[in-house]
Amino acid sequence: MRAVTQDTYGSVDVLKPGEIEKPSIGDDQVLIRVAAASVNPLDWHIMRGRPFLVRFVAGLRKPKQPVRGVDVAGQVEAIGLGVTRFQPGDDVFGWCEAAFAEYASAREGSVVPKPSGLGHAEAAAVPVAGFTALQGLRDLGRIEPGHRVLIIGASGGVGTFAVQIAKSFQAEVTGVCSTRNLEMVAGLGADHVIDYTNSGLTAGGQKYDIIFQLAGTASPLKLRRQLTTKGTLVLSSGMGRLGGLDRLLKALVSSRFVSQRLVTWVAKNSHDDLVFLADLIEAGKLTPIIDRRYALSETAEAIKFVEEGHTRGKVVITP
Repeated sequence: MRAVTQDTYGSVDVLKPGEIEKPSIGDDQVLIRVAAASVNPLDWHIMRGRPFLVRFVAGLRKPKQPVRGVDVAGQVEAIGLGVTRFQPGDDVFGWCEAAFAEYASAREGSVVPKPSGLGHAEAAAVPVAGFTALQGLRDLGRIEPGHRVLIIGASGGVGTFAVQIAKSFQAEVTGVCSTRNLEMVAGLGADHVIDYTNSGLTAGGQKYDIIFQLAGTASPLKLRRQLTTKGTLVLSSGMGRLGGLDRLLKALVSSRFVSQRLVTWVAKNSHDDLVFLADLIEAGKLTPIIDRRYALSETAEAIKFVEEGHTRGKVVITP
């Protein structure tokens, strides 16, 4: 089968299209004919082996798994002996290893039926970004109806999900993005939008119950001033020193000395959360946003584009 592989860490130049063996499946797995896969920052972090800590999981000298990609959507081609939820021909989406290929294997509990009326490309855009937005707002932010929520980076892969998920919890949402994305973010349901290129983050002097920082380099100290006394700052990413780790460490240290909660975490794959996201899609409360689509042979270009950090929604690859 066709796939894009790497045999060493480095830039997108290490990614090579080629032919590899079709993956085998265990008793609790399904074989998926990949219709679409989406790109996440995780893919280029592992591709480059940066920060170095990722190598303790991905492989010290080279990636243990040569194929990138964890978000997948497609059709079940074959099932393991112990699989009971699916049959060949079922359309599914979820997470796996090695999605940038014609076929991928996944555990039965890692995929769910694709929502009716949703394309494979849109379905593939959901898992990692959806988990990050949902868990950040619901589990870390403890979002409630009426909460005032500020989403910094509202036009990105996670941000477009976060705006819609926050609205599904009946929150008052303010999205922060660049000028060209104001209309899109408002169209996702944001009650207010802030153009950071003109207004900065302090427009209107509003206080927020939750600040969800998905982009930018604003310090936790600066953002804390915009929280209510019992508000929560949820830090997901950033481009500071050590790939943003310095900001996360500062937040964790300072959170011990203030009344607000400052939290950070790594999103986890969850079957229940995938079902929750699928239900939101079926209910018309969540629509995946796709910026660009690439062919499998263009995987390097797709990852390069995501790495540049200016996506509007998600980037997908269609074998």
